[in-house]
Amino acid sequence: MRIGITGGIGSGKSYVCNLLRQRGIPVYNCDEEAKRLMVESATIRQQLSQLIGEDAYINNVLNKPAVARFLFANADNTARINRIVHPVVKQDFLQWAASQPTDIVVQESAILFESGFHTTVDKTIEVFAPKAIRLRRAMQRDRATRKQIEARMAQQMDERKKRQLADFIIRNDGIQDLPSQIDTILYKMKEE
Repeated sequence: MRIGITGGIGSGKSYVCNLLRQRGIPVYNCDEEAKRLMVESATIRQQLSQLIGEDAYINNVLNKPAVARFLFANADNTARINRIVHPVVKQDFLQWAASQPTDIVVQESAILFESGFHTTVDKTIEVFAPKAIRLRRAMQRDRATRKQIEARMAQQMDERKKRQLADFIIRNDGIQDLPSQIDTILYKMKEE
């Protein structure tokens, strides 16, 4: 079974994924793997170089500032890069998942629904935390201002919509017990 885990900035999806790893469940982090593939994938390298220009890679090293400038210049540029990177990440995840020796694997993605990555999994889980908690966590973690975090939140899919799309919800508000929520969801998935 392939499970997709998503959640907004500061929701605790990475923490939940670490709890799953402790249970012996392999986790594929889409963000980390996309960064790796932007360096290793010949397909991505070629297409990014065509899109951005020869300064996308300098001495065979991804020129992160140049790519970031292009990426964040406007929504169209972001979509164009995503159309290059996301299909390669999807394929890499599927190959990785097939090679795992476990019955369950997890894909962690902040943009699970937006990217279409949800089509590569059997079930989806939204890690949810109230906005005030998410703001505090993200500001502390990223050493960012409230305004910076709110700007990032505004760019993400609405949390209500994610909860509507998800098969399961984990509430990470510091009150609900995370391990018992995870155990309950895994049990329900196995019963289906």
